[in-house]
Formats: sequence, structure tokens, C-alpha cells
Amino acid sequence: MKKPIGFFVFPVLFSLGFLANATTVIPPTFDELVSRADVIFDGEVTGLQSQWIGEGSEHRIVTYVTFKVNQALKGEPGMTYSMRMLGGTVDGRTMEVSDAPKFKVGDRDILFVEHNGSQFIPLVGIQHGRFRVVKDAAGREILTTNHGHPLTDVNLLGTDQADVPQKAAALSLKDFEAVVKDRIGRLQASGKIQ
Repeated sequence: MKKPIGFFVFPVLFSLGFLANATTVIPPTFDELVSRADVIFDGEVTGLQSQWIGEGSEHRIVTYVTFKVNQALKGEPGMTYSMRMLGGTVDGRTMEVSDAPKFKVGDRDILFVEHNGSQFIPLVGIQHGRFRVVKDAAGREILTTNHGHPLTDVNLLGTDQADVPQKAAALSLKDFEAVVKDRIGRLQASGKIQ
């Protein structure tokens, strides 16, 4: 079985100072997010646990991020879901992956997860596979990108405009979930996903 490139690159970066500074990711389109994800769900972070794993050149810190699943949109995440990510802090030693999302207990997100347990950051397009659920000034639950910009149009994902603040209203959580389910149906009907 072929190992992900991250497990070859990151031990070297890890031994050079615990900081990976250059992660380049081509932002996925909305169709790519939906089709590549093994699991898509609305979840709230309930726990974070960092620990050392591996031996020798494979010795590294990983963090297990545990979510309470509010709603499954694709796949079967169960009532709770734990995602393993490269990086974290153990005994005062920190390992970071640039552009990796930072989670904290209480965060609520829509996550597009792929290859959990074998990919160094198991989100489609790393930070692009996370959408924050926040409340706007009117108290409405809306979606923002990982960088905090309101998500106004899923068709902008994968373009230079995806993380640029737009004048249009942000998508509500309910509308975004409906768009995800609709796109899953369309991609299944076209044979692009099962």
C-alpha cells in the first residue's frame, strides 16, 4: 500500500524544528468536496487529545479531534466521530502543519472528511474541507470558510473569489445542508459518486 507523501515529508520537517511552513493546496470545487469526501457531517467539537505515535523517523504528534455529530450528510459517521490530524502539543513540544484548521472545544462545523487515519489532515483540501457554523448579527446560523469569510455561493469554491468577502448574504446552515444533499443526489445520478 502506498503511503501518503505527508508521512515522508513531515518527519523530516518535524526533526528540523517541529514546524511545517509550506503546505500548498489547490482549492477544490464544491463538486470535488462532495465527491471526494468519505463522510460529510455537521458536528460540534467535544474533545481534543494530542499524543505521540510511531517510532524512529515515523515518530510524530497527532491530535484526535472528537465531534458530536448533529447531522450526517454523507456516509455514516455515527453519533460521535473522531478525526486524526498531524500536529499538536505534548509535554511542551509542538508540531504544526501550516494551513491546517485549528479546532477548539465548542466549535461547530460542516466537515468534508477523506481518508481519516491515513491522511495527515483528513479534510478534502485541508482547510477547504471545513466550514464554520456561526451566528450572524441577527442570530441566524450561517456558514463561513475556515478563514472566517461568509460563504455566499458554493459555485465560488475552487476559485480566487471563494475567500473574498462578498456583498451577498451568507448561506444559512439549513440552506447549505440542503445544497450539499442536492449535490450528492445529482452526483449519484450522474454516476460520479456511489
